[in-house]
Amino acid sequence: MTGRVGGSIVFSWKVRPPADGIVVAPDERLPWPQTAALGAQHVVAMFGGTVLCPLLMRFDANVAVLMSGVGTLIFFVATGGRVPSYLGSSFSFIAAVIAATGYAGQGDNPNIGVALGGIVACGILYAAIGLAVMVTGTAWIERLMPPVVTGSVVAVIGLNLASIPVKTMAPTAFDAWIQAATFFAIALVAVFTTGLMRRLLILVGLILATAIYAVATNGLGWGKPIDFALIENAAWFGLPRFEAPVFQTKAVMLIAPVALILVAENLGHLKAVGAMTGRDMGPYVGRAFVGDAVATMASAGVGGTGVTTYAENIGVMAATRIYSTAVFVMAASVAILLGLSPKFGALIHTIPLPAMGGVSIVIFGLIAIAGARIWVDNKVDFTDSRNMIVAAITLVLGTGDFTLKFGEFALGGIGTATFGALILNAILSAGRGGR
Repeated sequence: MTGRVGGSIVFSWKVRPPADGIVVAPDERLPWPQTAALGAQHVVAMFGGTVLCPLLMRFDANVAVLMSGVGTLIFFVATGGRVPSYLGSSFSFIAAVIAATGYAGQGDNPNIGVALGGIVACGILYAAIGLAVMVTGTAWIERLMPPVVTGSVVAVIGLNLASIPVKTMAPTAFDAWIQAATFFAIALVAVFTTGLMRRLLILVGLILATAIYAVATNGLGWGKPIDFALIENAAWFGLPRFEAPVFQTKAVMLIAPVALILVAENLGHLKAVGAMTGRDMGPYVGRAFVGDAVATMASAGVGGTGVTTYAENIGVMAATRIYSTAVFVMAASVAILLGLSPKFGALIHTIPLPAMGGVSIVIFGLIAIAGARIWVDNKVDFTDSRNMIVAAITLVLGTGDFTLKFGEFALGGIGTATFGALILNAILSAGRGGR
């Protein structure tokens, strides 16, 4: 199978009438009002990670959201509008960026420019890999990253991130109860509602949880009340704080290898999308890599984070069974508008942390299940000791956040799990003659 595909960019979709339980394919769409609402839901699903990731590195969150929208449109064009995916901030960069900038975790990061230069270099390496796949085909990628590897990497992303909402987004007992109320609300919406409300389960669940939090805090005084003053004082539209990249050899050497993690991550996401949609995403692998790489370079070029196809949105697709690429064009448009709104930046800081934590628990769980689905759909044989060992070690490395240090560079759980899966599979396959 080669990475070459023909055909023009899809800017038109077959309209499907809304009905309970229908599956909407990538080249189909619901009527525009429902499509726009679904796009907004994807923005809600992604901005927990897309906002949290830059905050952990002290990047500007509005720039990250703006460039996630721009990057998604770049990806749409690169793949001919045939791959339903959203590009958001990649957590794979965090450890490398912190190592390159020396950021201590508090206050501003004075070396953001240095990190941006490293991320641009990572995008260049990533694009080179994508172009190689487009020229030579995907066979070598498939051998390097079979379903047992990609399924494990996708599952690990959800499991590795699980500690974020559980450990850091519920600092009090009251907050933990709000988290529980949030994921129960989403579960009830997913199972007992119909129509558009079921399709918008993440958004509806977040709204219900925020309302519960507001009543309990602002109304009953049980916790920290929501302060709406920040929203009231913020302007509706305005440019975010852009930054320019600075190229330093040390930072480039630390950050550029993240491209290999993005390759595994993106390939796993494409397999998950292919499994859900029933469409062969193999012909679009090289183009997807190049689209993601160009989006990463564009984002870092103005102060944004490196981006990747977003597993959170794969989780939403798994729940809604709406795979229309039109949804992601709408989501990108919403993200661009939000990125240009200081009021949105203020709103981000107003959403109750435990409510966002409850949403994250659901989304990260769905990511882990998407990885398991790759195993199931590809009939991975776990009676084969090679598959069992690769998956077992990968899951524990990622979930336990196993970290290896190379001088000043630290490779965190997602990285060690990704490289561990690749190396283990290669060694064990070679030892058995590639069988």
